[in-house]
Amino acid sequence: MRVTRNVRINLLVQKLIFVFLLLTAVGLLGWLSNTHTTQFDWTSNKRNTLSQNSIDLLNTLEHPVHITIYAQVDDTVRAAIEEIMQRYQREKNDFSFNIIDPGVDFESAQRDGVERYNQVVVKYNDNREIIPSLSEQTVSNALLRLSRPGSRRVVFLKGHGERSISDDDSTGYKTIVAELGTKGFSVQASNLLLSALPADTAVLVLAAPARELLDGEVGHIKTYIEDGGNLLWMMDPGEMQNTDRISETLGIRFLPGVIVDNNPNLRKTLGIQHPAMVPALLDGHVHPITEDIPYNALFPISRGVEQTGDDFDATDIARSLPESWAEVSALGSEIAYEPDNGDIKGPVGIILALERDLENSSDKASQRIIVSGDSDFLANRYIGAGTNLSLALNIFNWLAGDDDLIAVETKNAPDTQLQLDDSELLLIEAVHRYLLPAALIIAGVFIWLRRRKR
Repeated sequence: MRVTRNVRINLLVQKLIFVFLLLTAVGLLGWLSNTHTTQFDWTSNKRNTLSQNSIDLLNTLEHPVHITIYAQVDDTVRAAIEEIMQRYQREKNDFSFNIIDPGVDFESAQRDGVERYNQVVVKYNDNREIIPSLSEQTVSNALLRLSRPGSRRVVFLKGHGERSISDDDSTGYKTIVAELGTKGFSVQASNLLLSALPADTAVLVLAAPARELLDGEVGHIKTYIEDGGNLLWMMDPGEMQNTDRISETLGIRFLPGVIVDNNPNLRKTLGIQHPAMVPALLDGHVHPITEDIPYNALFPISRGVEQTGDDFDATDIARSLPESWAEVSALGSEIAYEPDNGDIKGPVGIILALERDLENSSDKASQRIIVSGDSDFLANRYIGAGTNLSLALNIFNWLAGDDDLIAVETKNAPDTQLQLDDSELLLIEAVHRYLLPAALIIAGVFIWLRRRKR
């Protein structure tokens, strides 16, 4: 083909247009990458993005959030801080943060009350809180506390051998009380003989009294319930300790006996020796307390509970497994289901959630009650078993009216190691040592033969 001057000009114009379009495309891609961010988290448990619970919390925040991190920063630390903070910024547009070295800007540190490196100041709606470290757990919990319009006071009844909120032995409640403190609850114990319930009590807890309540104390509790107060009532197997009138007021009944599950395969799988240490089904599809809990809780030495009245809407949120039963005889080395002796066939309800509308109350729309046939699941020894901690926190959040404020769980990293068996290792070695080189040689020979024929 004859290359004329016009052809050269056309080719030059085409080249210039191509270069212009290429540079324009590169510039547009650069602009888009700076103004729009898209990120995909392909880890097995989405550990590089916020949990859904944190996202739900951010959606409830109407005011801007500002975080100040006081740290001695190098490039690695700055990148780690920005990675955590940007997770929040992607979900909330008015979320901002800055990093300050307290050794350099000591005036800002003094103004914010910071005393050491790595402390974090969280500010929301003219309130602020200092947290000791930076993580999704600490930041979301601080925002949870700052977002509450007032104190959520939880009062544990004492004076009758109830579980102690300060004991750190196996039966005490010190661990769950500390967890409640991180969620913005104010927890105290109260003896009704010495003082009345605080007026701002959000939840009253009756935790398995070992001695009888006086009639006057029962009357105070009944009045609290009739006035619309929220209650967590736990009773272990045994005597009712003069609480029958409370049962009548709530329209519930504690069943006799101890719930057991004598399934040897289940006990072997869970590593449980005692048949009265029973796992419970959590019906996540029927109640907000359990809808985000992925597996079962563990209840040691529990009894059944059921509804007998119709003043409340009732839901069994925890039930024993189908092969379990309530054993009314004394537990021995050999147990068997004997309906003729009064044993109650499972599944047996362990935790009952009650709720009813309050028509004449300006403070809240409904009254909420939790009745449990076990108090050990909150004890220091068992609070970490199964999903007991998440279940407990969800119960208190629901009782306090915070349905959408559920515990932020720590995410592990199960997919950071690749484990291969011997056959898979041999296959990878064969592909890289033999198949790939052979494929390249064959492709080269094929191309050489084609060119030779031309």
